[in-house]
Amino acid sequence: MSTSIDSKSKEVALLFGTFLIAISGLVYQLLEGTLSSYLLGDSIYHFSLVIGLFMSSMGIGAWLSRFIENHLERAFVQLQLSIALLGGFSAFILFFAFAYINNYDPFLYLVTVFLGSMLGIEIPLIIRILKESFSLKTNISNVFTVDYIGALFASLLFPLVLVPQLGLMQTSFLFGLLNLFVATMSWYIFRELLGKKYILYLLTVFVILVLGFWQSSKLTTLLENKLYKNNIIYATQTPYQKIVITGNNGRFQCYINGAIQFDSIDEHRYHESLVHPAMLHSPKHENILIIGGGDGMALREVLKYDDVENITLVDLDPMMTKIFKENKTLSKLNDNAYESSKVTVINQDAWKFMETSQTLYDVIILDLPDPNNISLSRLYSQVFYKILATNLSRSGVMVTQASSPMFTPKAFWSIKETMASTGLETKGYHTYVPSFGEWGFVMASKFPIHFEKYTPRDDLKYLNKDVLTRMEIFEKDIAQVEVEPNKLSNHKLIEYYNEGWDVWYE
Repeated sequence: MSTSIDSKSKEVALLFGTFLIAISGLVYQLLEGTLSSYLLGDSIYHFSLVIGLFMSSMGIGAWLSRFIENHLERAFVQLQLSIALLGGFSAFILFFAFAYINNYDPFLYLVTVFLGSMLGIEIPLIIRILKESFSLKTNISNVFTVDYIGALFASLLFPLVLVPQLGLMQTSFLFGLLNLFVATMSWYIFRELLGKKYILYLLTVFVILVLGFWQSSKLTTLLENKLYKNNIIYATQTPYQKIVITGNNGRFQCYINGAIQFDSIDEHRYHESLVHPAMLHSPKHENILIIGGGDGMALREVLKYDDVENITLVDLDPMMTKIFKENKTLSKLNDNAYESSKVTVINQDAWKFMETSQTLYDVIILDLPDPNNISLSRLYSQVFYKILATNLSRSGVMVTQASSPMFTPKAFWSIKETMASTGLETKGYHTYVPSFGEWGFVMASKFPIHFEKYTPRDDLKYLNKDVLTRMEIFEKDIAQVEVEPNKLSNHKLIEYYNEGWDVWYE
């Protein structure tokens, strides 16, 4: 070993390297899980799959480390170079496999197994390299202490800084460079043993990763454009979701985590169906609450009623409300609804907002994404609906989008059953939205709901009395089925939702 660096400095440097590789190892796991959830949905399944496969592969790597008997320092530097390349390019490889090869799963398994195995070799190698400096007990204690602290650091850094500021692709290349830094530091420690030829290897990998980091925005746009029918005009990764707006010839689509939220050519069918039946049922419009609906289009429909006094819009993601307020092209879609003095925007978790709200609302509109994960499912739960019910005025009404009675029939009827379990009168109804297909809604009130009594406004593009009457008619193949309400203890709604889509797209 080199004698140019004293033993204490070497120990500190290698322990610091352990801290850095612990951060990068967890970040690679989070990257793969997040990217898989973004591309394929079902975040629970893919996060569980990635983490489980990663941990198992690390175990395989730890076992394989026993076969490295000599030249441990050289093996460690070579290992870091390999991890730097594979980890740095991992997001690009998976994105490319999904967009161009259309065979994502095998690449996910290969990247996870190879990367996990290499990461599993790291810790045993460091322990063996440090064996001359510490007793086995102290050695293991030191290495695992910094390893676990590094994992904690990564778990905070990833959602709070890396994803919102850099995005997935750039984060991947950045942590490839972090592994390269560890390789460079290790080479410097053992440079007399390893020789100067490693300088060429280090510089080559550095140039490749820096180019990737520099071009990551272009690479992301290139790959994402392959995923969407029209050109991407706006894309951002927030701490909460991936927002993509596409457009062509004055027509726009909004996607959240890859799932379409609206198409400007037919969104009026959805938003009129969501908002106006509830507004018609409630005799008062003094205080209106919209949960979700950051695009401002439900807000646009509510503002058509002159007797509305106050509208509170609660959306978790401040970026969503910001772009649909400040972007001149997108704000036209909601008729500049955010400029109304009647509107108050609260960027907060809806559950937390409702726990402290003291206002009684005449209409509560839930314009939320589909319940495909626990975070969303809880906003379709029995407990949450009970909280909402306590904030309804005496003549108040609430309504939610409820997925598709055609594609996800059990999920739709479960949402209705969940609302009904709160003691409210409920009405399920549906309409056809070309971008979504047959789409459903559920309305609830303290009084019976009779659509035949309502006459919609004349200035609507889609909804009229005949359409409203047809909405409550369910054909035999989408008629009510026996289901359980959605509770926080079981989240049956996610099961029903995934079961429905699997039938159509397995």
